Amino acid sequence: MKIASAWSGHDCSFCILDNGKPVVHAEYERYIREKEPAGDGVQFMFDKYNEYKDIKYFATSHPVKKLEKHSESLKKLQEIVKKNDGEIFAIGHHQAHAANAFFSSNYDEALILTIDGGGVETNEGDVTAFTAWKGKDNKIEHAHTFPAGVVNVGQIWTRSTRYIFGLQSGWPRGHQAGTVMAMAAIGDRSKYFDDFYRMLTKDLGPAGIKPANQPRGANVGTDPKHPYLHPWVELAEKGEQEKFDLAAGLQAATEKYLKEVIELFLNKYPDTNNICFSGGVVLNSVVMGKLLDWFPNKNFYVTPTPHDGGLTLGAAQYVWHQILDNPRIKWKDNFTPYLGFNHNDRVQEDIEANDVVTQKVTDDEVIDLLYDQKIVAVYGGGSESGRRALGNRSILADPRNPDMKDIINEKVKHRQWFRPFAPSILREEVKNWFVKDIESPYMSFVVEFKEEVKEKVPAIVHLNGTARLQTVTENDNKWYYNFIKKWQAKSGVPILLNTSFNDREPICETPQDAINCYLGTEIDYIYFYEQGLLIKRKK
Repeated sequence: MKIASAWSGHDCSFCILDNGKPVVHAEYERYIREKEPAGDGVQFMFDKYNEYKDIKYFATSHPVKKLEKHSESLKKLQEIVKKNDGEIFAIGHHQAHAANAFFSSNYDEALILTIDGGGVETNEGDVTAFTAWKGKDNKIEHAHTFPAGVVNVGQIWTRSTRYIFGLQSGWPRGHQAGTVMAMAAIGDRSKYFDDFYRMLTKDLGPAGIKPANQPRGANVGTDPKHPYLHPWVELAEKGEQEKFDLAAGLQAATEKYLKEVIELFLNKYPDTNNICFSGGVVLNSVVMGKLLDWFPNKNFYVTPTPHDGGLTLGAAQYVWHQILDNPRIKWKDNFTPYLGFNHNDRVQEDIEANDVVTQKVTDDEVIDLLYDQKIVAVYGGGSESGRRALGNRSILADPRNPDMKDIINEKVKHRQWFRPFAPSILREEVKNWFVKDIESPYMSFVVEFKEEVKEKVPAIVHLNGTARLQTVTENDNKWYYNFIKKWQAKSGVPILLNTSFNDREPICETPQDAINCYLGTEIDYIYFYEQGLLIKRKK
């Protein structure tokens, strides 16, 4: 049975479930090469998924009236669903986030929290930015909703990112809240803590206002004067360290505030041991890492797709389990994030269309290149769903080189010097390198390195001694796991520096995207691992 879902708001995407299991999750940004776009998600599905005529049920996280804006694709969809004796369902925004969080986990029972900058819950237009749910077996049950005007962490981060820090906060370059998180590690957490805590609480309304004359898109720098935030804008203009202090204050206030709100629900449900999270705010992996200290006896799960691109997965999962009453699906190790299309049929054609040199190689030869301090982008399998590359569309390098972070930031990613890179580590080795032995298959948690090993991998240790780790098992990604094992045998460390295969645009989707990115940067090689092909520039 085919269930489809499409989302046409920012982070436009579609997904297909086949008998309850996701077989495709495609994100529009990967194809138009602009971050976080809106689009016609239904038409996007028709364009990219050849078997759309088999769809029986369809789920959307839009109120139905919004689907009507794309009347031609909606009419075609309605005809297909009617022919297959199916139905179209409209699922609430946070309802879909919650379903994605719980049904992608392996928990039989859990508290579910969804935290973002706001989404429409019903056809009546109710908006919220924080909800709580209880999940049990194949059902989720609503527990609490805060009105968007009462709790809205995402809104404060969006306004602060754009106005105080002068960074993009959405389409077409993407939300740069991650840059603010990176700055926070090197700032004074106390200096502006009170200011931001007040914004998150008492002054949420004025601090979260979006000025009516804010220009659309990437026009940061031409924004109007924010009626509330301008004093902090002027502080940020004093210099880099002031920005670091402001970022640290925002992060510290967010941590305290979210800890307090989460505690409300843990006190209400004291027998709950498992907590699932979704919504864009939970991409704050520093907060997610702090949960391990705040609530040491609890278990936490963060879906690989907490952003709005994951709404399609959640809406479809909701239909399969909640509406159609199908039993839970248990995932071996973890729910797979590798749900993008596999473009193997295009690899040879796209390589031949470019002026590059091709060489047949083995994994061991690529390991030797990394050992010789080369930067190698790897490409294979389905692209990763979500914000993080996890081995199928990754740029890899030697984490032992103290200069490697600066080299990649300057020559490949073209971004700020303080931005860190993530370690991919064999799951069984986490206990030897980090202070907490956790699973983090989707880079969801920031954790401290053990003091005695930090100097062995300086390229991936952030300025405060932490890292956003990706744990890798053989079942999650057989090729990547075995590749890291070979690297361990060669280098003595079970860790590779892993950053997404992109340069200020969405993660590469097709082989041509990969080659374009390669030719526009100073990456040394691309390794198409399924074909055993190494690509390099002509001399």
